[in-house]
Amino acid sequence: MITSKSNLQFKRIKKLLTSARARSEDGVFVVEGERIVCEAPAELIETVWISKSYKGSLPEGGLKPEVLSDELFKALSDTVNPQGIMAVIRQPKYSLEEIVAAAGEKSLYVILDDIRDPGNLGTIVRTAEAAGAAVIMSPGCADIFNPKVIRSTMGSIYRVPFASIDLKEAISLLKAAGVDIYGTSLDAERYHNEISYGDKNAFVIGNEARGISPEILSLVSEKIKIPMRGQVESLNAAISAAIVMYGVL
Repeated sequence: MITSKSNLQFKRIKKLLTSARARSEDGVFVVEGERIVCEAPAELIETVWISKSYKGSLPEGGLKPEVLSDELFKALSDTVNPQGIMAVIRQPKYSLEEIVAAAGEKSLYVILDDIRDPGNLGTIVRTAEAAGAAVIMSPGCADIFNPKVIRSTMGSIYRVPFASIDLKEAISLLKAAGVDIYGTSLDAERYHNEISYGDKNAFVIGNEARGISPEILSLVSEKIKIPMRGQVESLNAAISAAIVMYGVL
């Protein structure tokens, strides 16, 4: 059992939890909580860590967990009531070409232009799984392996294909594959529910503060907007993504 904060393994987990660079260099990320640990594909699990007092379930596969003192586990956890289990997971890798090739005759994508809030990004990934969509992110988006993003995905991180890529390149590739690209914009002429959608669609969701960048907006097939009453000028990025994705189902 590990009881000291000077332990190298403890220090590594701490760094993985706080540093996107460390996660990228090691090609791993950390998940916390019984459900999300036990849902992890066995081939992606590097190590499992439990607190001394943990009595819950462990992932299948027989991997022996490492044990931390309750005090050390609490020091790592960013939840008020830690469940006592976390795991280091290997990052899944996808290319946009692979995602498009696997999509089939009907496909749906949500394209994220510099979504910075981890909660928004995680919620969009979770909603994308429910809607059957893949996620395409600009390099300026929040780190998808940030612990707050992971927690918000509720396990969808294991099942939703995603790619981080220059959006100009992504839109070009999608258009070549016959995908119609729609950009959410307040100055659009048509509402999202007035469109007759085809079988292959992608929706661009812009940055929380400034929306879609003009350069990317100029590349979409058509601009669309969401009906809003009262004095509301815009909606949360995750809410907007959910509305337009479900508009084609």
